Amino acid sequence: MGPLVPDIIGNNLNYIVALFIGILFGMVLEQAGFSTSKKLVGLFYGYDFTVLRVFFTAGITAMVGVIALNRFGLLDINLIYINPTYLWSALVGGMIMGLGFVIGGFCPGTSICAAAIGKIDAMYFVLGSLLGVLVFAEGYPIFEGLYKAEYWGNVRIFETLGMSQSIFATGMVLVAIFSFWFVTKIEHKVNKTKPEKFQFSPYYISLSVVAIILVVSPLLMPDRRESLLNEANEKYSLLKNEINKISPDELALRIIKDDFTLQLIDFRPQEEFSKFALPKSINFTYDNYFEKDALKQLRIKGKNNVIITNDENEALKMAYIAFKLGIKNISILDGGMNNFTKSIIDKNSINQMKNLVNNDTYEFRLKASNIIPLLVEQNKSIGTIKKTSKRALGGC
Repeated sequence: MGPLVPDIIGNNLNYIVALFIGILFGMVLEQAGFSTSKKLVGLFYGYDFTVLRVFFTAGITAMVGVIALNRFGLLDINLIYINPTYLWSALVGGMIMGLGFVIGGFCPGTSICAAAIGKIDAMYFVLGSLLGVLVFAEGYPIFEGLYKAEYWGNVRIFETLGMSQSIFATGMVLVAIFSFWFVTKIEHKVNKTKPEKFQFSPYYISLSVVAIILVVSPLLMPDRRESLLNEANEKYSLLKNEINKISPDELALRIIKDDFTLQLIDFRPQEEFSKFALPKSINFTYDNYFEKDALKQLRIKGKNNVIITNDENEALKMAYIAFKLGIKNISILDGGMNNFTKSIIDKNSINQMKNLVNNDTYEFRLKASNIIPLLVEQNKSIGTIKKTSKRALGGC
């Protein structure tokens, strides 16, 4: 299963759900005719393009689904596995698979589907696939150079083309629609059949509505991170009089008393964080807001998340985004870390402000300026967010 946010399906239940999804997937393949080699190789001879339609439809649906789930914060896209690109092994492997597809009439997935319903030729194909896997595994030292040649990393086409994910998705849907129309023309020509006359029947109207939704929906779902950050930059000031602010004195006191309800979320750059970080603070980045483990950390019951940045406006922006993501137990450090340093850490600054505060506050700040640095040395920060969720390896 995908890395859903929150964990609707646990790790143990994942395998059971995957089993049922696999069974349903096999049923769909069989009903689509993928257990028949003649239908599968029809793609190469031009008389049947069911394979193209089914897999293109599956790809488009999955693509739009991932964009939608990511847009609404229901999927941690950072945990989705992307097959690394090794150019030469991809080309050679594609040629071998394509040749095997034409000769044997199956691909690895459809051969399993056909073998499951008793097709003898598919069973031989499965045995051949296992033999190929065995040869590759045993001969890996020989093939390793070719296998790892021309490594391109985790390539994403829309990034390579320098366009947004939404525009690329819309373009792919349009390509799919055009491909379906074009291959239908080829089928009629090869099979010498006449196309049906277009009529405004419920069937064609439904297809048109679905096509329009698929084309438009990626454009209506821009990248969630960018849109939230832009919104925060424009509207963060609305929180100034509504959000709970913790003064430097209160924060210092709670740190000294080791308040277990306190959770410090430090958004400063990692270089600054590594030089001076308050006890038990966690170094966050904006991207962490969209990760499963980070969201779990922020939603721990009984914890008060105090956002720390160098200045208050930046903290307000991060708090605004947190509220939009449904995280309510948020406070900010009044004046940011700059104000905390001036009020609690820097003794010269404390002495300069002696006449501006009452005597008790001044005495407390002097004591805190000795205690807090000592606690920083004794109680190290947590560092970056601990990631327990792992990117599952996979691929077709």
